Amino acid sequence: MRVIGYRQQRTLAGPAEVAGVGFVAGRRVTARFLPAPADTGLAFRRTDLPGAPLVPATPAAVTGTARRTSLGPPDAGVTLVEHALAALAGLRVDNCVVELDGPEPPGLDGSAVGFVAALASAGATLQTARRPVWTVDEPCVVTAGGATVALHPSDRDGLMVSYRLDYGPGAPIPPQAHTLEVTPENFVREVASCRTFLTEAEAHALRTAGVGRHVTPADVLVFGRRGPVGNRLRFADEPARHKVLDLVGDLALCGFDLAGHVVAYRSGHALNARLAAELVRAAATRACRSPMRRAA
Repeated sequence: MRVIGYRQQRTLAGPAEVAGVGFVAGRRVTARFLPAPADTGLAFRRTDLPGAPLVPATPAAVTGTARRTSLGPPDAGVTLVEHALAALAGLRVDNCVVELDGPEPPGLDGSAVGFVAALASAGATLQTARRPVWTVDEPCVVTAGGATVALHPSDRDGLMVSYRLDYGPGAPIPPQAHTLEVTPENFVREVASCRTFLTEAEAHALRTAGVGRHVTPADVLVFGRRGPVGNRLRFADEPARHKVLDLVGDLALCGFDLAGHVVAYRSGHALNARLAAELVRAAATRACRSPMRRAA
């Protein structure tokens, strides 16, 4: 990996607040997005716990990737963070502490649009510190069980994210794909409002496990044999777009900008987090080998 440029870091111009019920625990929770000093990065603070422990949004802090991204220990961490992280990354808010009075951000409608609206109302401000933009000279690929996600080199500036969704023959969700050029404007227009989705079988399995028992098909996209149950799509390829949203959120764990083309096939949070970890490891190795670092 190598650095191809820098941009000024950004934080919120003021606090933003979002309240609602969490999808996992089913408890009402409030998320307060607070401005943070340069080089803070993104982090969550559990204000409902003694000492208000801080959980950084980094690959090293990932402790769960089963259908959602979880950070920190089970008794003091946070879960289902990817939509809040996607909103922050999509709007290029680099430094922010998210205070939570519960174990997860509000679920809202299963998308990032509620977080985006609150953050946009707060506004953003430039900071003097710089944020590096890293790219790769050859593909960085992670695979598992027939799924793959990779960052490929690109002649274009900025980041492209492509997702190919394929549940296989006879699945209630047809194969589909979406590509996003990641800019704040495109993120808001193309993917921010795209919701969490699952099949009826997956929804039943989660409820049996005690997760999301309060959530109805009107709250998220539940696909039956004839399409969404009790709901309507916002885009014909909304599931693929939501997977792009998830990727933007999970790759925010890197803590730096990426340039190139992320291409994913059937990947989920586990592979997304593995790619973020590989990229952070490669960047750290390259930084340690740089002439300036050796001279210091």
